[in-house]
Amino acid sequence: MSIFKDKVLLITGGTGSFGNAVLRRFLDSDIREIRIFSRDEKKQDDMRHALQNPKVKFYIGNVRDKQSVDIAMRGVDYVFAAAALKQVPSCEFFPMEATMTNVVGTNNVLLSAIEHGVKNVVVLSTDKAAYPINAMGISKALMEKVAIAKGRELGQNAATTICCTRYGNVMASRGSVIPLWVEQMEQGRPITITDPNMTRFMMTLDDAVDLVIYAFTHGENGDLFVQKAPAATLSTLAEALKQTYARINPKYGDTEIRIIGTRHGEKLYETLVTREEMAKAIDMGDYYRIPCDTRDLNYDKYFTDGNEEVSRIEDYHSHNTRRLDVEGMKELLLKLRFIREDLGLQPRAKARDIRSE
Repeated sequence: MSIFKDKVLLITGGTGSFGNAVLRRFLDSDIREIRIFSRDEKKQDDMRHALQNPKVKFYIGNVRDKQSVDIAMRGVDYVFAAAALKQVPSCEFFPMEATMTNVVGTNNVLLSAIEHGVKNVVVLSTDKAAYPINAMGISKALMEKVAIAKGRELGQNAATTICCTRYGNVMASRGSVIPLWVEQMEQGRPITITDPNMTRFMMTLDDAVDLVIYAFTHGENGDLFVQKAPAATLSTLAEALKQTYARINPKYGDTEIRIIGTRHGEKLYETLVTREEMAKAIDMGDYYRIPCDTRDLNYDKYFTDGNEEVSRIEDYHSHNTRRLDVEGMKELLLKLRFIREDLGLQPRAKARDIRSE
């Protein structure tokens, strides 16, 4: 945490799951101030009352409004750009809203950070940005392009460094499937699965925070960082969840599973790194670092100088990464705070009906 000593950190979209995870990690560190920027005054008020910590400052605003971003950006050293519309169905029906927040809003944050001399900005993206088939993924893919282009423009050794992180399914983040399935089990209803063979990367919020911190400490302008992660089928996840909650009441182990079919905009598996990106990815151990394309707009370089290696490389996706079995998935589920609380393994920090991390 040494690079954060006496520094000011701004988190856009800071009242979300990621912002809360960052706060848990940083509150007892040597960081001087954490600024929470969001448009949701109710969530800010809840967070303020729960924390009662003078190290945390709150700013009401919207990334779509650059003036409100500028106010929060004064005196900031580091930025986590986490503000986004990220629910697939809502973005599908309101694609311009997704574009305004995820693309235009992120661009506003980047422009403000550059103008205010911020040292590092990390933009949070998603596996749905790789080969996107829905509006959420498309807007996030364009957000990545905007951030990487800004980093390319600034160049190496600039006052501000901009890079991206892309990660897969964050377990028990708001709107994710695990809290829904727990609720269905407790209400005696079947667990609803779209496709039992569908695979998803499995990451905890702590993994997501680790990835962003790694990007801060290792990133150069225009870099994209991906954390290697295991995956599981939805059927494995559901069975692991049933067996975990059977420790509370054996009846949960007999919960019915109902297959409802793939929903609009869903993939059978998610890609974290495309084969084009894998061709230039640098293996950093637990992470891939994908440097930005530094070519200029010289068309000859695109049309006459191809890369034969790309055709021999496979994407890094949730079908070909390390696959968790039920026991492995159960072990990972026990890292989730609300599940540990439900099992009586640690004191309850939130109301029982709050199932997100």
